[in-house]
Amino acid sequence: MPVLGLGVYLAQNGGEAEQAVLWALQQGYRLIDTAKIYENEEDVGKAVRGSGIPRDQIFVTTKLATSDHGKENTIQACQESLRKLDLDYVDLYLIHSPSGGKILETWGAMIELKKRGLAKSIGVSNFNVHHLKPLKEAYPDYIPAVNQIELSPYLTFDEVVAYCQKEHIALEAYCPLAK
Repeated sequence: MPVLGLGVYLAQNGGEAEQAVLWALQQGYRLIDTAKIYENEEDVGKAVRGSGIPRDQIFVTTKLATSDHGKENTIQACQESLRKLDLDYVDLYLIHSPSGGKILETWGAMIELKKRGLAKSIGVSNFNVHHLKPLKEAYPDYIPAVNQIELSPYLTFDEVVAYCQKEHIALEAYCPLAK
């Protein structure tokens, strides 16, 4: 996973997000982060495909919406994201938030997506220690690869950081310079 990436939260579909991603890729960025709820997966996919950069050199992350938690919904939501992106797989598929409930059932579906090759890696976003521990207990062979959290010099989440480091869960910061 590249160290630096472009998140397209608030970038509009219909050209704006596509141009932002193309510019970032031209500048050397190789990680692009989107989500179903950002409503710009189509533009991200157009930019990735139109960049002239081989697909295996661009790391694409998208996220499962809280309204799509549960086994069948998770599978369908990932397939829909792939359709919008017009990609065969994503490099990282994240549960966007634990607030959708059905976390263990949803994580089981995420594992299925990884096994099918629709997501090369699976992880979570905005999870605290009390959300992560049940995943480890229920699925000890499938620990999240990543926990994407808001992390900056002003917002450190020491307990979550320590737990992720101990369990070898990569931390990915959003808003690393603060909001």
